Amino acid sequence: MRNAFSDSLIAAARANERVLLITGDHGYALFDQFRNLFPKQYINAGIAEQNMVGVAAGLAKSGFRPVVYALSAFSPIRVLEQIKLDVCCDKLPVLFIGDGAGVVYSTLGVSHQSTEDVAALRALPHMRILSPADSHEMKAAMELAFATPTPVYLRMGKSDLGPVHNAPLKLEWGRLLPICPGDGPLVFVATGSLVNLAVKLAKDWPGSAVWSAPCLKPLDLESLVAACDRHRLVVTLEEHNILGGLGGAVAEILSQEHPLPICRIGVPDRFSRFCGSYSYLMREHGLDLDSARSQITAFTKKHDFKSAVRE
Repeated sequence: MRNAFSDSLIAAARANERVLLITGDHGYALFDQFRNLFPKQYINAGIAEQNMVGVAAGLAKSGFRPVVYALSAFSPIRVLEQIKLDVCCDKLPVLFIGDGAGVVYSTLGVSHQSTEDVAALRALPHMRILSPADSHEMKAAMELAFATPTPVYLRMGKSDLGPVHNAPLKLEWGRLLPICPGDGPLVFVATGSLVNLAVKLAKDWPGSAVWSAPCLKPLDLESLVAACDRHRLVVTLEEHNILGGLGGAVAEILSQEHPLPICRIGVPDRFSRFCGSYSYLMREHGLDLDSARSQITAFTKKHDFKSAVRE
């Protein structure tokens, strides 16, 4: 997925010399090729993320297309006020890339883990949010972002979990993407790194449908209602706090238009207790296969759905 991001960025810079990459002293190896090809389109703003956003806003007002790259724990969280006032207030076409979303930086502790970035940005007017699940979604998300003349945040999490699509695709703002068809009681709606997990879980409930949500804001009402219409229970999955992310957005929409029980699987509303490997942190927060299966099984029993989990 990172290769798809780098390739898309290079293609955009080659097509438009006003595309500028601004980094906060991150991503050196990732951007080696970009720096060699476009040295005049690369700016290292140093460890000064708030200033970096102000620079990007000024460049955007001057007709450039800035791409701001940082760890998602620092952008948007450290620079939320600057994104709000410098970029969103004027609807400037700045593309923010938040790398390492979720608990990818597991060994570096809470300071480098990002489980609240979507919640923080969803409430900002004019901000759009993308959360691709694989290289195909990443390429399509980058194309969509560069075609959008307003602020965009692209969330990049664990990148080596394998493809969920087998061919290139096009994205539309707010639309869900079908992964697995089905008309059983359960429908899975997942985003980012947990789309792969949703596909695995769906096999335990035969007939379940799986949808990917690469766009978290806006989230299209018609698309979501259509995806859930044939089912009796919705399961959302995200490597993000269960508050304010995909699960919250789905609950907000369905509660008004198509009320259904929703099992929200994500990071509990707490910080990580310990440091460790990525797989350890996923288990600690209940985002591994066994933990997620247990949560869904308990939820189906609570709502009197017949469990069809394979032993």
